Amino acid sequence: MQETIWTLSIIFIALFSASIAIKLAPKFQKHKDFDTLQSRIKTWWGMFVIFCFATLFNSTVSLIAIMILCYFALKEYFMMMKTRKSDRRIFLWAYLMIPIQFYWIYIGWYGMFIVFIPVYVFLFLPLPRIIGKGTVGFLRSVSFTQWGLMLMVFGISHLAYFPVATPLYGPNLVLFLIILTQVNDVIQYLISLYIGKHKIAPTANPYLTWEGFIGGLIITTLTSYFIYSLLTPLDLMFGIISGVLISVAGFFGSVTISVLKRDLLIGNNKNIESVKDRYLNRIDSLSYTAPIFFHVVRYFFEFM
Repeated sequence: MQETIWTLSIIFIALFSASIAIKLAPKFQKHKDFDTLQSRIKTWWGMFVIFCFATLFNSTVSLIAIMILCYFALKEYFMMMKTRKSDRRIFLWAYLMIPIQFYWIYIGWYGMFIVFIPVYVFLFLPLPRIIGKGTVGFLRSVSFTQWGLMLMVFGISHLAYFPVATPLYGPNLVLFLIILTQVNDVIQYLISLYIGKHKIAPTANPYLTWEGFIGGLIITTLTSYFIYSLLTPLDLMFGIISGVLISVAGFFGSVTISVLKRDLLIGNNKNIESVKDRYLNRIDSLSYTAPIFFHVVRYFFEFM
């Protein structure tokens, strides 16, 4: 617990310092636009509060905090879709799947937790859309909803299972994962924005560059090397591998959700602006890093 408090204190100081720096920066560099960084820091503060609950308190409080995060992420995801009245019923059922998914976590039923959304929800979620709602737009609304549940609920819900799978190490593993994921996101973004020249996938994400990806990979791996012994029971080799794994997984998560957003928001400039400072933009990487890191650790280490 002491290590967790020290780590969260350092994050608080870093966020506080960044907030002051971003407030003062426009006075010294008037020709640069800092709006994007300001919106990012604002949402990071919100995430910091949520993850304090997820790491400092017992597993039930952690579970509720992450469940709330999943709800808002899924809601923001649905906001991007051009919906019909016939979609409302399936969206309602999708929201109801969130507490059920987290109930499996609460009772520690790993088997149901791991198959509920990918198997049972996948098979039965289309029924509310089929009954009395016709076939127009069926595939789009069902597939869109399933994608949202997989990424925003199933993927992120793995964060809540860490404290259940290993009460001793779980909270710190969550903190370790979040720190590395956010460090990777920040470094990739900053290097790509100010130094990067060679774009990786401009049609998917116009900001990410090879320089940003490589810089994020190096810095994230170094961060993992310095903090793995403080927050986790992992050995040196896996501490380093974790940095590489989380950096690469975070990159794929960011790119994938960027493609989804651009596909859904084509021609909808109003919504494009509205989602720029949303939590969805900050947790897109976590939807990939959380399940991948969870299952790799669970496979190789007995304490999970």
